[in-house]
Amino acid sequence: MGYAELFSQSNFSFLHGASHPEELVERAAELGYHSLALCDECSLAGVVKAHQRIKELQLPLKLIVGSLLRFEGISVVALCPNQPAYSELCRVITNARRRAEKGSYQFSQWDLNTIKHCLLLWLPRGDERDHQHLQSLLSYHRSRLTIGFRRYLRADDHHYQAHCEQLATQHQLPIAACGGVLMHHPERLPMQQVLHGIRLRRPLDKLGRKLLANQEYALRPLDKLQHIFPPTWLAESVTLAERCDFNLDSLRYQYPAELVPDGDSPDSYLRKLTYQGCEKRFPEGADEQILTLIEKELGLIAEQGYAHFFLTIHDVVQFARRQQILYQGRGSAANSVVCYCLEITSVDPRQISLLFERFISKERNEPPDIDVDFEHQRREEVVQYIYQKYGRERAALAASVRTYRFRSALREVGKALGLAEHQLDFFIKNIDRRDRHSSWQQQLSELGLSPDSPKARQLVALVEQIMGFPRHLSQHVGGYVISAGPLYHLVPIENAAMPGRTVIQWDKDDLESLGLLKVDVLALGMLTALSKCFGLLKQHYQRELTLAQLTAMQDDQAVYQMIQRADTVGLFQIESRAQMSMLPRLKPRSYYDLVIQIAIVRPGPIQGDMVHPYLKRRNGEEAISYPSEAVKEVLARTMGVPIFQEQVIKLAMVAAGFSGGEADQLRRAMASWRKSGELQKFQDKLVKGMTERGYDKEFALQIYRQICGFGEYGFPESHSASFAVLAYASAWLKHYYPAAYFCSLLNSHPMGFYSPSQLVQDARRHKVEVLPVCINHSDYDHLLCDHNSDKALRLGLRLVKGLSRAAAELLVAERPSDGYQSISQLRRLDIHQGELAALASADALKALSGNRYQSRWELMEPHTLPLFADLPEEQSPPPRLAKPQPLEQLKEDYAALGLSLEHHPVTLLEQHGRLGSFRRAEQLKQVEHGTLVSVVGVVTGRQSPGTAAGVTFITLEDDTGNINVVVWSATSHKQKSAFLRAKVLKVVGVLEREGDVIHVIAGRLEDYTERLGELRAESRDFH
Repeated sequence: MGYAELFSQSNFSFLHGASHPEELVERAAELGYHSLALCDECSLAGVVKAHQRIKELQLPLKLIVGSLLRFEGISVVALCPNQPAYSELCRVITNARRRAEKGSYQFSQWDLNTIKHCLLLWLPRGDERDHQHLQSLLSYHRSRLTIGFRRYLRADDHHYQAHCEQLATQHQLPIAACGGVLMHHPERLPMQQVLHGIRLRRPLDKLGRKLLANQEYALRPLDKLQHIFPPTWLAESVTLAERCDFNLDSLRYQYPAELVPDGDSPDSYLRKLTYQGCEKRFPEGADEQILTLIEKELGLIAEQGYAHFFLTIHDVVQFARRQQILYQGRGSAANSVVCYCLEITSVDPRQISLLFERFISKERNEPPDIDVDFEHQRREEVVQYIYQKYGRERAALAASVRTYRFRSALREVGKALGLAEHQLDFFIKNIDRRDRHSSWQQQLSELGLSPDSPKARQLVALVEQIMGFPRHLSQHVGGYVISAGPLYHLVPIENAAMPGRTVIQWDKDDLESLGLLKVDVLALGMLTALSKCFGLLKQHYQRELTLAQLTAMQDDQAVYQMIQRADTVGLFQIESRAQMSMLPRLKPRSYYDLVIQIAIVRPGPIQGDMVHPYLKRRNGEEAISYPSEAVKEVLARTMGVPIFQEQVIKLAMVAAGFSGGEADQLRRAMASWRKSGELQKFQDKLVKGMTERGYDKEFALQIYRQICGFGEYGFPESHSASFAVLAYASAWLKHYYPAAYFCSLLNSHPMGFYSPSQLVQDARRHKVEVLPVCINHSDYDHLLCDHNSDKALRLGLRLVKGLSRAAAELLVAERPSDGYQSISQLRRLDIHQGELAALASADALKALSGNRYQSRWELMEPHTLPLFADLPEEQSPPPRLAKPQPLEQLKEDYAALGLSLEHHPVTLLEQHGRLGSFRRAEQLKQVEHGTLVSVVGVVTGRQSPGTAAGVTFITLEDDTGNINVVVWSATSHKQKSAFLRAKVLKVVGVLEREGDVIHVIAGRLEDYTERLGELRAESRDFH
């Protein structure tokens, strides 16, 4: 006896279904089901994942696309027998979702009545209202209507069955058995109950009968189904399933066509634009090699039918150019001379040699992928242009599935199990996920949760299980889908949380699986900073620059010398601690060196142990060799060492015999291996394929380890090539125009790796004079100004905590030509007293009152206080208050601005004799390798990358620079309090030097944070 499950819900019925779509189809195939209908509530968010898993594993199971729809007591499951039914269902879901806020929907009688093609499985309630509901359904859907009977082995089953049989007999309707499945296996019942508790925001012990009573909501074996359902009802499930022939592979995407002028075809118009751009990009004339490449690319684009895609991207970036919005195409665009000519990217093909076939390949047979980054503060203009040009019906953002991670999992599962919120906060705050000696499960017991208690065992098991579960759909960072016709014929659309945004219900992986066009319109903070800096150069230095001009100027060795010194605070991509450690060793001297530099400090090369071999070969310490000519062809440009994602995929093909399709499966597995663990199944094939072809087994295992590293953070050469352009541009500007660069960087915050305080410290180390926030000289943004015959950086009002932008702009707009003369002038402005107090605390009113204490006193209007109420206003002149002591000034500066221009904490602590002996960052350059040293500084960063085997890298900032501290896991474990909580940290350890790279290997960690508090108590001198 066959059976088709016509009603199952995955965990994309958020906080309701307790299994992944992939788990449901695998289990259904294992149980021998004929078909499985995935019917998440008013959603198709999980169907692509189920569809893809069936294809990948070649499961003997038909997937039916459907959805559960509810309104006013009616519950129906809509199933798609054909393409018109699928388009209809997408439309209905879109309408219902668009009427409601994100996360909800409003399905109506009108929506139900407009369904003409879907098969409907009606789920009776079991009471008298069913007769009324059925009359309504029969009026519009008789030939497509079936009663769905669910049986959960409850006390009222027989009554419900008799009720359904009466309805079927009375109205001559068929009955089909269905499961109403919420989980693939009975063991998921506790998880389903926890999800239910999370959804209702109540602990499970308070939910009583609202929880599922048993495990019958799981997929059940066929022999059990035969005992609980009549044979005819089981047979009807298969009959209904056989009417459903729709397959997601039949979806056909059509590109928008309005960009092509009359009289042109897409290919001819693209050719015109490309050669027009070629004349601009190569004003001296393109050489024969470039022209050959253009023809090769245009031929392949025409053959694959992708001209519309390029025209769409070209239209978007031309809008940005017209609006003077800085942008840069990255990713696959760097592989294409056509993209360079269309001004999509600034990566000059003469500077880098990449394979266009990675970008567009007949073998891969999928749309190209171009990411375009825009200024992060102006990206919304580009977003709205796309909506205006194509309309809401034809353009929407891809979804991004937000999943449970450790903290959210522990908090929400813990609350569902009845743990107190303050207890969960304590656990989350004190568990160190970087601790390789003690798992988070062990740390829970150390923090007071008995590992033997039933609740603790439940908590651990359920947290482990829920991590990776989808929590909700969010909007993708910038992946747009644009279509020729209404997009809701292809996929449902719903509202995003942000006003004016709509998202489709599929994420980028789903789009890729089905071959739908995605245009990535991304935001990048560095582009904002570069754009602002170009503006300052034009305004203050009368110099006009563009990214393409900087690229065309070729490599400036003075800039590369700065990079080699790791003087890269505030630069793009090469500013992290790990990059700074690598720069003096790799010593980039050219653009392509920078491409490698950006890519090599990544999990792939590090885990694959490729970094040291590359450095040795680069420095002439190790001979460059290749195990075969085929491998040489792939690895020649990186000295025989695989650095880039493209290289390891190509190696799988040439050295292990992977077909194009298998290589593409490998690439997809790399992208999602943390979620699915799919990558492991390729290990045997890769190693066996390489050893059979004569390659060393260790070399094969190295390649596999690197593939796993790329799965953690895939980084292709084409991305690195685009990023290297921005890294070089930021370095060039910092070297030649540091005041303008730091001003632009600060005006683009929040972004990047460093805080405003660290950027200001670095600017001052580069001889940039930094002037304080001032009510009479500061604008909202930071400014470049003339000072002492040079350009200085004036800090802006944007730094003042507690001051709104509107208030800051009002202060600037109302400022008299000769400046404010008294605080009373400020009181007359329409600005809240609290915001004026914030200005006083930031010492921005110093020009009016002398110091922050005096400013706050005058702002209080003491004549209005009870003590002075009987005195005339003119008889209560404000007393003169002494300025704060240095430490108080420091603490006030950090509290009000996040930085201080007057003092550094290390300076003050030393002056008060609170630090003992120590060495400053500047002094470490003269210390010999292996010397025991003491260092102290403000903790500005803690990094514990997955490739570091439990090591944490701490950056300390003193008053001369930054100090790199390496903390082994055993050290951090034994001194956890200082390691986790110190803001001012003293470290006693051993200095290690490798060339110009200096680290301190931590031995003892001492938390000196409270010593600032002690000084505060001593020096607090308020008169």
